[in-house]
Amino acid sequence: MTQRRPIRVLTATVSDTRTPETDESGRLLATLLEEGGLSLTAHHIVSDEAATIRALVEAACGAEDVDVVLLSGGTGIAARDVTIEAVAPLLDKELPGFGEAFRRLSFDEIGARAMLSRAIAGTRGTTVVAALPGSPAAVRLAMRSLLVPVLEHAVALLEGHTEHRHRSPEGG
Repeated sequence: MTQRRPIRVLTATVSDTRTPETDESGRLLATLLEEGGLSLTAHHIVSDEAATIRALVEAACGAEDVDVVLLSGGTGIAARDVTIEAVAPLLDKELPGFGEAFRRLSFDEIGARAMLSRAIAGTRGTTVVAALPGSPAAVRLAMRSLLVPVLEHAVALLEGHTEHRHRSPEGG
């Protein structure tokens, strides 16, 4: 199997109040990407404005050096939470299993409040896009349990590498 280049990820924190000094989830995303062998290409802090979020996602998905866009914040039900409204119409294909799995795993950690999360993922062109809640615990859960394990395969599929390597139970 040939060695692939690192997956290139643009991250953004959606918040009206976070600054580079207080953006704990943004720093955590960078750490978890590095631990997972993925490459952080850029990080932004954007306001809770649908047009601003939409413009960032559209530009990132059109960039040649971005394979994945990860947004944290703005996925709840508060009046200012507009990340889903901004991102969902941009997706060519939604990956409902991401949100379902995230909420299921969150339920184990925080109980019924997990159903208030509207976390989503999907694709736009050849870019994977995911919108996560903004709390560090949610970012850690989504990255370690769901995204880092599958992003390389997802990007390869979007790039046209559709072969599936199945391993036998013995590891062969």
